[in-house]
Amino acid sequence: MNCGSFAITNLMNDKVHCGEGPSPAEMSMDNRESINPKIPARIEGLGELATNLWWSWNPRARDLFNMLNPAAWQLSVHNPVKLLHDLEGEVLEEAATNPRFLRHYDSVIGRFRSEMRNFGGWFPDNVNNPGRLPVAYFSAEYGLHHSMPFYAGGLGFLAGDFLKESSDLGLPMIGVGFMYPGGYLRQRITSDGWQTNESEELHKSHAPITRMNDETGKPLVIQVPLIEPPIFAGVWRLKIGRVSLFLLDTDVEENDPWNREISSRLYVGDAEHRLRQELVLGIGGTAALARMGYGRLVLHLNEGHPAFAIIERIRQLMEAGLSFTGASGQVRNTTVFTTHTPVLAGHDVFAFSLLEKYFGSYLSSIGLDQEAFFQMGTDPARPDAGFNMTVLAMRMSRFHNCVSRRHMEVTEGMWGHLRQNGSPEPFLDYITNGIHLPTWINPRLESLFNRYLGPGWLSDHDDPTIWELVDEIPDGELWAAHRLSKMKLITHVRERARQRWTLDQPDPGIVLLSGVFLDPMVLTIGFARRFATYKRATLILSDTKRLCRILNNCDRPVQLVFSGKAHPQDYAGKEVIQQIYRAAKDSAFGGRIVFVEDYDEQLAQYLIPGVDLWLNNPLPPMEACGTSGMKAGINGVPQLSILDGWWIEGFNGFNGWAFSGGLGDDRDARDASQIYDILENQVVPRYYAIDNGDGVAHGWISVMKEAIKSAGPQFCTRRMVKEYASRFYQEGLKEAERLPL
Repeated sequence: MNCGSFAITNLMNDKVHCGEGPSPAEMSMDNRESINPKIPARIEGLGELATNLWWSWNPRARDLFNMLNPAAWQLSVHNPVKLLHDLEGEVLEEAATNPRFLRHYDSVIGRFRSEMRNFGGWFPDNVNNPGRLPVAYFSAEYGLHHSMPFYAGGLGFLAGDFLKESSDLGLPMIGVGFMYPGGYLRQRITSDGWQTNESEELHKSHAPITRMNDETGKPLVIQVPLIEPPIFAGVWRLKIGRVSLFLLDTDVEENDPWNREISSRLYVGDAEHRLRQELVLGIGGTAALARMGYGRLVLHLNEGHPAFAIIERIRQLMEAGLSFTGASGQVRNTTVFTTHTPVLAGHDVFAFSLLEKYFGSYLSSIGLDQEAFFQMGTDPARPDAGFNMTVLAMRMSRFHNCVSRRHMEVTEGMWGHLRQNGSPEPFLDYITNGIHLPTWINPRLESLFNRYLGPGWLSDHDDPTIWELVDEIPDGELWAAHRLSKMKLITHVRERARQRWTLDQPDPGIVLLSGVFLDPMVLTIGFARRFATYKRATLILSDTKRLCRILNNCDRPVQLVFSGKAHPQDYAGKEVIQQIYRAAKDSAFGGRIVFVEDYDEQLAQYLIPGVDLWLNNPLPPMEACGTSGMKAGINGVPQLSILDGWWIEGFNGFNGWAFSGGLGDDRDARDASQIYDILENQVVPRYYAIDNGDGVAHGWISVMKEAIKSAGPQFCTRRMVKEYASRFYQEGLKEAERLPL
């Protein structure tokens, strides 16, 4: 059954849609009853709104929940489902009769429902898709909101931003991922600076998710086809504007105890557990889509983790009557693969013996012997290494995309030998990543843009000409907005420290080093990301005497804010955090170094726009793209970065600072020296060159404006998703029309 007019099937009690949500009448009552039956009928749309992440990138929707009860909104950690669940009926009854609240409610709900009913947008206007077929986007993680800890880092946030932008553009996207009831990890730092990993259980009653039901009204459970021993998964739906994300959950009673744990946590270290996750994601996710009526579609794999989806698509087409050769050819022509990893060790490779354990019956169903199957994932340059998921994805997809120009060059060196001889098509292409601007723009800056860029700027924010109007913003107003963001960051960091002290009573040193000494008048440098050794978080600590002089300058001081998590099994990454913590404890640095623990999406929303300068110094060429600097740039925070990843394309000489990086055994020392030189001779003097007439550093503001103007149109998901649609999806959808499903 294919997807027509965006609504595909009435299989479930709760309709499944492709590019649209259920009707307001259907869902408002259901959501009102499930979240809080005391929600009055007059404002029943609050339940509907709370269970669609559209609110998370629309400030007026967030303000609506805040108006109900600001203190409760804070306590819910900006989670409207939890807020509505916990509010007393009297509060809701009062809101339902408050004229001011109702005016805001009617405006927000009216706009929300209008957008959810709208089947139009850039995509249907510009891409030929007569069958209105969907694109199925598979990813192991999604960074959408901190109330759903299904992400570890940049890969997940890219996936989450992709789905949000697809909703905005009217692209008929469906996502497939995992529930991960155990999340990723909550980070706690001990008194000696070591990262401990605490679990963060997902409270399903506080999450904007809905369990999918089958034809009988019972919870939908699918069996991963032909995998032995059998594995089952339940299916949940998360609505992201007009896009649905289906989440697989193996914690169902049909599973044996050890299979119930398959989807419990993100990125486990055990190879067999990881393989079973990828079996469920790729094969199980594809089977779930077919079970819900999604047949003809374009498959988009975000990294190699879900590459087994290709095999299941082939099996489904063979069931429809095609040969293996015919089925694999059609799947190849309708599959897009995006690779993000410029390091061989970062690609999933499984022992052949592990695959042999699980794929016995499956291979016979598609007429492949074991050797032929293993060959699909064997890297000819490393034939004994095992079954490589990236090799499988590269071999069996038509469109191979890298995430920056530099990354394509690196990827060519890694995988160029997989190119088919005589193929007329380019083997690799690149579409540089972007960020979902409505999610990551600071509300204070958005208000300025509304005033100075014109009323339609957000709808056309990939148009560079719009951003030239940034120069019209008075320097003083831009500086005031940034200073307010900086104060909000410091207030938030201090509140986190207070809560940590109140709840856990840790060593007082942990609290003191977590940001309570931050000074809003001091140039603040931010460094926040996943703590892997190649990102070289400690590079700026290389020369302690020189750094002390920079940080402790009486007239022009500097402070450093670090944050980020190491993978639970990455002990080298944990040692990097420990080194930073020890530096923060060193009184020689005068309390100018802090480490804020448990970096997540919420902290990022404060930290990225709240610092003055974003620091990025990975070991080239190991930064495939990097998006945190893009988020900083759009918020007027310039970047000091090594020329790697996106910064090679983004740096124009006026929007921040760059250094090229050295080679040889003393590379780190020379790179650190370049950072110190730039700080001492360019960054610090410009930041503190304040005009005595108006108290504004106009030279610094000019860099801020250039950062905004360059990041806004060029490094947004609006530009990125349009490129995917025009260069890959359009051709893939044409081929998908021919699929016999």
